[in-house]
Amino acid sequence: MAAEMIVTNARVLTMDHANPRAEAVALAAGKVLAVGSRAAVEALAGPETKVIDAGGRTVMPGFFESHLHLVLGGAELVQLQLGGVEGFDALKAAYLDYAAKNPDRPLLMAQGAAYEILDHPVTRHDLDRIMADRPLAMMSPDHHTVWANTRALTMAGLLQGAKTPPGHIVVMGEDGTATGELREFEVFAAVLALGGEAHLQLGIATGGEPTPWPDAATRAADKDKVAAGLAHTAAHGITSMVNMDGNRYTCVLLQEMADEGRLNARVVVPFHMKPHMELSELERASAMTAEFHGEWVRSGFVKMFMDGVVDSRTAYMLNDYPGTTERSEPLFAPERFNDICAEIDRRGLQIAVHAIGDGAVRQTIDGYEAAQIRNGKRDARHRIEHIELIDRADIPRLGTLGITASVQPPHPPGAMDFPMYTMDTVYHRERWRDAYLWKTLADHGAPLAFASDWPVTDVSVMRGIQAAMTRTPYDGAQDERISLMDTLYAYTAGGAWAAHMEDLTGMLKPGLAADLVMIDGDIEAIAPHNLGKTAIALTVAGGRITHNAAGFSA
Repeated sequence: MAAEMIVTNARVLTMDHANPRAEAVALAAGKVLAVGSRAAVEALAGPETKVIDAGGRTVMPGFFESHLHLVLGGAELVQLQLGGVEGFDALKAAYLDYAAKNPDRPLLMAQGAAYEILDHPVTRHDLDRIMADRPLAMMSPDHHTVWANTRALTMAGLLQGAKTPPGHIVVMGEDGTATGELREFEVFAAVLALGGEAHLQLGIATGGEPTPWPDAATRAADKDKVAAGLAHTAAHGITSMVNMDGNRYTCVLLQEMADEGRLNARVVVPFHMKPHMELSELERASAMTAEFHGEWVRSGFVKMFMDGVVDSRTAYMLNDYPGTTERSEPLFAPERFNDICAEIDRRGLQIAVHAIGDGAVRQTIDGYEAAQIRNGKRDARHRIEHIELIDRADIPRLGTLGITASVQPPHPPGAMDFPMYTMDTVYHRERWRDAYLWKTLADHGAPLAFASDWPVTDVSVMRGIQAAMTRTPYDGAQDERISLMDTLYAYTAGGAWAAHMEDLTGMLKPGLAADLVMIDGDIEAIAPHNLGKTAIALTVAGGRITHNAAGFSA
């Protein structure tokens, strides 16, 4: 068979331990045809073969993003971005400029508002001083807190408070009305709905499906938002991703895009199990898995939230937060969570749980252990998302139980965009050694899968690699960096394995998918502090070029 595309004169890092390095890769029919020397691979060229000279650049398997929010990220690209904005005057100027350019937007929604964007806790009155006659809201970088003005709160029916599930909070003032701060999805979903995109939030907010089902025009608009997200991720070398929010509607959108030739990455979508659901709801998860199991769109796992985040102190801790008597609470009662895990596992589905505090991490591990005791051990690859703090006694349990640590190099304060002062306000100093562990977890046998959690942080994999390689130890803590090759593995083959997709992608190996990324340089020779500035020259997914910054002839 002649190759359809050959990438040659490259420094190929295959992530295949049996054949770790090569000089060229041949692709045909959406698969890797050959990996080897220039001479051997170039001999597969035919008259119609597209030959790309990499010029000594690094070529790797396409990046596998193990935890992001594709639809939300795509939709947010057109919203006001507040990263780096500080102080009332700058905040007001940004909003007024955005409002003037978007006179018809039903909700003036902003992203990336730091918890410390003002010199005091933000209230609705602060936002009313910016604009009172249009609904206005802003989201924290971690996507777990929203602040809204009085107009938005009134329209959403939250000004007088609301009955909310445990862990989801309308912060109330001394006057008996909402302050404007809304914590967690099922509370601020009512504000986000003012923007007309509530149906895109249902999977993560409620675990439900849109009713009535969106018509063709709505689906077309939604697919354009997804396409914007896909173009953005392709520019960063991503060819596969685990979309950590969604529902059947998300899968339908993606499958329609695949059928239309518009899907340029492989996407895995979960069923969301929420605390209010009965066990019988898991039949929907099994149905999604049976319906969507292809190379480009698949389900096969259940996502749950055990807690919130540290900045709003909704992460569930074993001990009180510094200077408080607060430690939050788990979103699932322990015994019920054990029953849910056992039933998901019995159905042969994978489980992924958002667990940030050490209390949440322990309860999640307990649930996975209970499932294994009841059902027997299998190749489940259940995973914990984030693991920002873990008790020392629980560290070896991940490896023993075969739990994947799905962690994000951009998340540790000081490593990338999140400020260091978070460490002082939410973690006791003696526990810094137990925070944001990667190497320690891996050393105790936990498989690693790396990701960004976009749009919580920048989706740039190169910036994530830099954060992983340049992170400095916290006071009194050990060095949690792993090697460059192990880091790249966690962003490629490790992610594919964690998603049960190692038979499809994650390595440059004959027979696997023709998914590759070309770094604009030799990644092993680039100084660690310059990695984040290094561009992606080429992205190929399923043999199709999805990003071509280097301008290779098509």
